Order: sequence, then structure tokens, then C-alpha cells
Amino acid sequence: MQKQAILLGSDAIAHGVRLSRPEVISAYPITPQTHIIETLSEMVDNGELKSQYIKVESEMSAIAAVLGSVSAGSRSFTASSSQGLAMMHEVLHWVAGARLPLVLVNANRALGAPWNIWSDQSDSFSQRDTGWLQIYCETSQEALDTIIMAYKASEQLMLPIMVMIDGFILSHTMERLLVPDQQIVDDYLPTYRAPYHLDPDNPMTFGAAAHPDLFYELKKTLSETMSEALTVLDNCQVEFAQKFGRSYQPIMRCLEGSEKSDTAIICCGAMTGTARVAVADLNKSGTPTDLFKLRLLRPFPSQELCTALKDKKRIIVLNRACSYGVGGTLSQEVRTALYNLPQRPVVNDVMISLGGKEVFPETIVEVVKNQEQLSAVDCNWLKD
Repeated sequence: MQKQAILLGSDAIAHGVRLSRPEVISAYPITPQTHIIETLSEMVDNGELKSQYIKVESEMSAIAAVLGSVSAGSRSFTASSSQGLAMMHEVLHWVAGARLPLVLVNANRALGAPWNIWSDQSDSFSQRDTGWLQIYCETSQEALDTIIMAYKASEQLMLPIMVMIDGFILSHTMERLLVPDQQIVDDYLPTYRAPYHLDPDNPMTFGAAAHPDLFYELKKTLSETMSEALTVLDNCQVEFAQKFGRSYQPIMRCLEGSEKSDTAIICCGAMTGTARVAVADLNKSGTPTDLFKLRLLRPFPSQELCTALKDKKRIIVLNRACSYGVGGTLSQEVRTALYNLPQRPVVNDVMISLGGKEVFPETIVEVVKNQEQLSAVDCNWLKD
């Protein structure tokens, strides 16, 4: 059973966490993530969630606290955003390198300077090489569902997963959605039994130094597990769809143009909703265009992307993160994935928004209609 509710995106996340039954929660408030941990603290305080809530003085302490709790064998949760996620950077490597399952929600927000509290994806994209899986959500329903699936996949892979929602766009807006009953979630996500953990009766070494050959082998196994993650995620998503009736894939075709559509748009996160409106308008006006939503950044679904785009002549990637001196960060990932196709499509790198710059359907329509004017080499920044 599932019940309808109208929830803030942040509260939807909190309910996803509650249903996953973490034993330890530790986080530090930062806009626009604060609502998540406020709601979770209320759930713990009123007994709705049986979890130990650890108060800390910084994001570094928050990630360090759950590093300890997961090492002790407890299902755990934390959340952050922007400079807070950047402050966690050092320990993110330790969690992944120690092969610990953990779920972290990041409310995407621009990194300073200058000071900015609005949304782009530069904070999480800058952490894509830490060894964490990364999943981007379009809606609050998708975010709630993804939390539950993330715990299941993380505990099978023994790797941490970062779940992204767009700050303010999702975190501070309300949406009608379905909240599953606890019993059906418990059936899908059983109690976590750590295969190894800190235990005084069975001492193990955690965080020891590794000589170069062993270090190399350990990183190789982490990379191999990342390669296997697509299969594990797919299995988790198939089972989720069977139990809850909602289906998700690493890359999802949102709107189709005609059979003769040579152009496709790729984006990720909440901006997909705006792109849906734009693509519907384009198709009605005789400019056939496809739209693909990328949910998974790490591991990157290269094969799935090649299959989806092999017949396209032009790909327009809408970026909300920049690798300065190169161009849009998502565009780099797409170009790399498509490189070995015998007939590669042109990839147009479009910097659509940073720091919360508003994106309207008309903006995307104009980009597509003027695609012949886009540079095929340089990053295309929109005019003021």
C-alpha cells in the first residue's frame, strides 16, 4: 500500500530516509539542505524514527561521524550541500576506499566565490572521482524512491551512494506523491547485516596503510565493482518497479520526436521538467527533438548512452556545472562515452545555467532552433 501526500522535496527525502530505517543520522545544517535534517530530527524526537541522531559542529564532523557508525555496522545517513559537501571531500575518499555502504543526499547548490545560495550542479560534479555512485533526481517522488533503492544497492555493492536533488527547485517546493507503507519497504529493504565491522570480540584492521602493490589492487577492485554496479542497480530498480509500480533507468527517454528526429537533448536533475515543456513545443512546431534524462553520473552508463544516441546527428548537452578551461562537465562525460561510435554525433556543449540562473522553456527552444550556430568545439555560453 501507498498513501498520497503533498510534501516539500526535503520532507519527501526525510520520509525516504525514515522508511529505510537508518540506525545513525549525523548532519550539519546548510541552506538549502537544512529542512531534511530538521524533519529527521523531529522524527527521531517524537519516536517516529528509531535512530541515534548525532549533533556535530561541521560537515567534516558529520561525515566523520557516519564513517565511524558505518564502520561499526550501522545503516547510516547524512546530507549536505555546496561548501558543506566540499568540506566533506577528504572523508568522502575514505568512505569509498574503505568499501562502506552509506547514503548521502546533496541538495545541489553553487560553490563560491562569489557567495551564492542557488542551485547548480558544480558541488556534486566536483566529487565525481571520489568513488561514490551518483544519482540525480528530477522530482521529489523520484528522490524518495531513490533513497530506498540507494540503500539496497549500496549494501550489496559495499560502496557509498550520493543522491542529488536541486536546491530550492525541489527542496523548497511541494509535490503530490506516493509514500509507501513501512511493511512493503521492509520487504524490499531488509535489515542491514554488515559483512565486516568493528567488533572487540573479533578484531579487524580498519584504515591501515597499504604498500603500493596492495593499494593498486584495492583500487582495481573498487573500479571493478563500479563496473558491476549497473547490473546491481538494474536489479534493484526492477524489483522496486514490481513492488511499487514506478520504474527508473540510468538514462531515460522522456519525450520522443518523430522517427526522423536527428537531434537529442541531454540533461539531468530538475531542469528535465523544463526541458519536457520545451521539447513538446518543438515537436508541435515541426522541429522534431528527443529528450534524454541522465540519472546516473557514476558509474557513467556509457553503453546505454551509445545505444540511445547511435542514430542521432546532433546532441545538445545542457550543463549546470563547468570545468573551467574545458567546458561543461556533463558534456565531457557524454563526448567520452560516444567517442568509439563509428559515426559520432556532433556534441554541442551548452552552459545553460550556473548559480540558479533561470531556465525557461523558451530558452531551450531557442537553443535547439539555433543549433546550427552552436560551436561544435567550444563551450556555448548563452547571451545575456
